[in-house]
Amino acid sequence: MRRIHYAWVVLGAVMLVMLAASGLRSVFGVFIKPLEAEFHWDRASLSGAAALSLFLLGAVGPFAGRLADRWGPRRVLALSLLVLGVGSVASSLVSRLWHVYVASGVLMAAGAGGAGLAVAASMAARWFEAHRGFVIGLLGGAISAGQLIVIPLAMGLTVSYGWRQSYLWLGLGLLALILPLSIWLVRNDPGDKGLRPFGAAHAGPHEPALAARPADRRVGVTEAAQVPAFWLLMATFFVCGYTSSGLVLTHLIPHSMEHGFSEMTAANALGVMGAMNILGTVASGWICDRFGRKGPLAFYYFFRGLSLLFLLYVWNVPSLHLFAALFGLNYISTVPPTTTLTANIFGRYSVGELSGWIFFSHQVGAALGAAIGGWVFDWTGSYAWAFVSAAVLAVIAAGLSLLIREEPVTSEPAPAARIPVPAA
Repeated sequence: MRRIHYAWVVLGAVMLVMLAASGLRSVFGVFIKPLEAEFHWDRASLSGAAALSLFLLGAVGPFAGRLADRWGPRRVLALSLLVLGVGSVASSLVSRLWHVYVASGVLMAAGAGGAGLAVAASMAARWFEAHRGFVIGLLGGAISAGQLIVIPLAMGLTVSYGWRQSYLWLGLGLLALILPLSIWLVRNDPGDKGLRPFGAAHAGPHEPALAARPADRRVGVTEAAQVPAFWLLMATFFVCGYTSSGLVLTHLIPHSMEHGFSEMTAANALGVMGAMNILGTVASGWICDRFGRKGPLAFYYFFRGLSLLFLLYVWNVPSLHLFAALFGLNYISTVPPTTTLTANIFGRYSVGELSGWIFFSHQVGAALGAAIGGWVFDWTGSYAWAFVSAAVLAVIAAGLSLLIREEPVTSEPAPAARIPVPAA
């Protein structure tokens, strides 16, 4: 019998890590109303904590990705899970607003950023040569599953035992279960197990052949910054963050409750969104491997803009769940094309750091989306103009996606021009 390639074991472990880390970091929206009720803090102040969290989540990415490129992802994941678990436990003890900023806005964000997309992309690029888009899709599906599982779990714990116990038990569960499993199963490189990357001898119909790919060398951010594709990837992922994690994930629950929906109904809508995220993201990876990346990426952003406009006309529970399903289909579907474009253009030993910078732009957008959503609500009493701005940006991102040129960077510096020397 053929043995299962250890790449799939590593993938499964990293998926579980991302599920737990992304889900735990995403629960802050569940606690906005309970924190308002207990401490009488206004929405803008709590949105500021969410914005700080989203910004630092992205800011950590380039450094975590660089460490993963240099040292491998195993130690980075272990340290990140430890920080995330401590941040969650500390969040259960807050009594002042600045405590929220430190525990949820700094510690949990730093931990989740180190156990996020940049490090996972480094793992995928090291362990998989074939089906890379599909693998990134599975990792994106794990992020979605985190919402599907952890957010309703956090809401249930909060309703039954209070928000402090919810934070406490989620953090302890991460430290007791997920951290040891990560240390046990994750390995940095196929060479650690005496293996080659999965599918190293094969490539899919839309995956560049090995000979055409960049050499296995690191492309730093200063070199990447000279390539227009890098800035286009950053710009489009900025919009992704603004429209998804920043605006919808942070404000959908309070927006729904402002329109008469119950807490559990709003949390269940996020659960529906998470379920559709899994389907949409895995399907996106499959599509990327077979039909390319630019066209699907542009379609995802355009469809996202339309779904955000539909949210303005949600009127009952079925329509709320319909929005959650439509938006969920492309919530993280942008990740496989963006990450595989990065790997194919800049090489597999650069994807951690460069994905970190691209993800940083995502989180800058997310931080602005979270903050602007709170400001717009406080000024107007509604989120309508915030959602309109997100729809417009999504349509612009669709156009920018079509401008990306998927050409590998030169594997070696161009030879210096020779200066002819006159004959004596």
